[in-house]
Amino acid sequence: MAHYGIVMNFRRGKQTYKPRHFLIQVDGIGSRKEAALLVGRNVTWKSSAGKIIKGKIAAAHGGNGVVRAIFERGLPGQALTQRVEIE
Repeated sequence: MAHYGIVMNFRRGKQTYKPRHFLIQVDGIGSRKEAALLVGRNVTWKSSAGKIIKGKIAAAHGGNGVVRAIFERGLPGQALTQRVEIE
């Protein structure tokens, strides 16, 4: 069963960011316990031009159903607020 989510932002600190790590809000997931069940699943982002970048969910992030995903290469800036598929 595929889930869908929204790319929220890079994983970042006050003065740095990690270009391959992204925070994703998953549709229908509202707690850390539910988000932890998605760890290890594959994530796919598709651009409007047909380019595909794959990643994997690494961990839950916070208590509201957000997950951290690590992609094989960094997503472009226009990927923020776009949908990803979680398999």
